[in-house]
Amino acid sequence: MADSLAPTDADGLADAVRWAVAGERPLEVVAGGSKRRLGRPVQSAASLALGAFDGIVDYEPSELVLTAQAATPLAAIEAAVESERQMLAFEPADYAPLLGAADAAATLGGALACNLSGPRRIKAGAARDHFLGVHAVSGRGERFKAGGRVVKNVTGYDVCKLLAGSYGTLAVMHEVTIKILPAPERTRTVLVYGLEPGDALQALGAALSSAHEVSGAAHMPAEVAARSAVSYVAGAGAAVSAVRIEGFPASVAARCEALRDLLGRFGAVEELHSRNSAALWREIRDVRAFAADGGPLWRLSVPPEAGAAAAAQVAGETRARALFDWGGGLVWLAVDGADDAGEAAVRAAAAAAGGHATLVRADAPTRAARAVFQPQATGVAALTARIKRAFDPAGVLNPGRMYAGV
Repeated sequence: MADSLAPTDADGLADAVRWAVAGERPLEVVAGGSKRRLGRPVQSAASLALGAFDGIVDYEPSELVLTAQAATPLAAIEAAVESERQMLAFEPADYAPLLGAADAAATLGGALACNLSGPRRIKAGAARDHFLGVHAVSGRGERFKAGGRVVKNVTGYDVCKLLAGSYGTLAVMHEVTIKILPAPERTRTVLVYGLEPGDALQALGAALSSAHEVSGAAHMPAEVAARSAVSYVAGAGAAVSAVRIEGFPASVAARCEALRDLLGRFGAVEELHSRNSAALWREIRDVRAFAADGGPLWRLSVPPEAGAAAAAQVAGETRARALFDWGGGLVWLAVDGADDAGEAAVRAAAAAAGGHATLVRADAPTRAARAVFQPQATGVAALTARIKRAFDPAGVLNPGRMYAGV
């Protein structure tokens, strides 16, 4: 990089962006750096380091609201809320090991900017659903704020939801406010062994459509299950399907018993208690099974009932290993031996399923040459370009990270 800018306050941040605009110098926005390899490579003249924007500004456990500077590590946020028996219900993932950035720290602002949501999304919603307020600097170098500390403060356009998933291409967030929820008193996981993907997703669908308030539903084929650090999973020698139940102890016990009865008709069942449950769902959340592979990794979002067929279609054209989350609605595919990182096969499978796909991991030349995010329809692409021009007319913030020229 020719320059590295490291502002220490909001005014300095606005000055840095205005400097970039005046000199037509594109900026790569970096907080903890754990997701620099997520998205297309940014062609920038300088980096905008946000490390100084670190720390919890205000946390009111009784109000279930937390405000923090955007570069605050997720680990610090999670430690603070866990001390009050609360949690980030959207379960943000730490992709640093997955993306080869194990020495970098995942941050709260990064999780919101990329709209990262873990296994509990099927019950609690996405990161953007917990994003209440923001202080930021636009690509014009103008400071602004949006939202507030409660949902009813949001009037007019909900800018927080627009920024969530924008990958730092619209504005530089420096302070964010999120909703916190009470942590469950007890967590258990019901396992079903030996199912093929199609049968497994039927079993997960049965659990999700039941009255038992499932908060996680995933399936690991045998090759993936064998990579788990949880002995009941790795030692199964077979595929493992997992259903998570959370809540009050008596309720969890009753619901687990009912689920064992419900799922027992699909295969042999087992049950994980709190510590093993937590370890397993962290692995699923962070896609740890594929962290050591290093090759192309795709994330497909499809209707849950189509997940198994989509994975099979890709595997029919190139070697691919799958991990299914969200009851089959989220399919992780590690692809080997394809010159195009498996793009043609993956895009065709996603289209056939009525979903979309994102290239989460690949080397920089591949990410520069391929469509990392789902190609947009003409009208949507035009709208995306107009929004980009409204927030960042000079195109200085993370240019090209999501789409070429945007």
